[in-house]
Amino acid sequence: MGAGSWGTALAVLLARNGQPTYLWGHDQAHIASLRETRRNTRFLPGIVLPEAVMPITALPPAGIRDVVVAVPVNALREVTRDVLAKVSGTLRIALACKGIEASTHKLGHETVEEVLGMNTVTALVSGPSFATEVAAGLPTALTVASRNEPFARDLVQRLHNRSFRAYISDDLTGVAIGGAVKNVLAIAAGVGDGLGFGANTRAALITRGLAEMVRLGLALGGQRATLTGLAGIGDLVLTCTDDQSRNRRLGLMLGRGVSLAEAVRRIGQVVEGVRTAYEVLSLARKHAIEMPISEQVVRVVAGECEPREAVQTLLAREPRQEIECS
Repeated sequence: MGAGSWGTALAVLLARNGQPTYLWGHDQAHIASLRETRRNTRFLPGIVLPEAVMPITALPPAGIRDVVVAVPVNALREVTRDVLAKVSGTLRIALACKGIEASTHKLGHETVEEVLGMNTVTALVSGPSFATEVAAGLPTALTVASRNEPFARDLVQRLHNRSFRAYISDDLTGVAIGGAVKNVLAIAAGVGDGLGFGANTRAALITRGLAEMVRLGLALGGQRATLTGLAGIGDLVLTCTDDQSRNRRLGLMLGRGVSLAEAVRRIGQVVEGVRTAYEVLSLARKHAIEMPISEQVVRVVAGECEPREAVQTLLAREPRQEIECS
């Protein structure tokens, strides 16, 4: 569910692995184009859809048991309520979207469980994975997290092939926080590079950003090992260092003086880190956690300060011990 770049890439991967896959989208014209051309020229150009990918706009057909949801987090509650809740039978739902729901501060699986019931079987698919590279069959590894081990193992088996490897975890919270916070930090890394601050600054932002991610993840019940694995530092390094990341590209433009609205317009897709930054900072304050990099990202995207001022604020902080005792 979700016919953007990531949803399409996962559908292509599953189909190539011998899994007939429906690709659902709400835009009738977009889905019609996918059916006719067998290409997602808007979100994933250059990739031909295998015949086993069947684009649809209707409810998934009866008998479907497993659903992978790859819509933006801000649309997750609506899609769960208006589409998934109306599908007959018991579903197992894997979320391939990253972020925190606005105002409720809920992680993706928490939103789904609230709408469909706490007994709903959920999983998260997350890690360092650009859609274009997955669809091109380039080597990729990520994490599948679920409290339901049979579902996790089924997902891993369906996703796995010679170029795609998935690891199992039961830490939904850690995986969700890693996927959300890294987008905020990627904006910060992009800002630093946009200002021309160089590799030293980028490395410092990634390293100190990881410390922020770990603090928040642990406070919410996540595991340190998850946040120092593929779904944490792995995804963080990817999105902070490669311009395929929409969040990094947004930061680059902000650092070069482009307005937020114009940067989002040029990217042409949802930039999750903008919304997520506010939710991350709210959670940090709720749990009395210091997240200075995330705080400065909020100030920049809110128009409260210029990017250079935000970096100077970070550098002006009092010296402190690097490694924190837990």
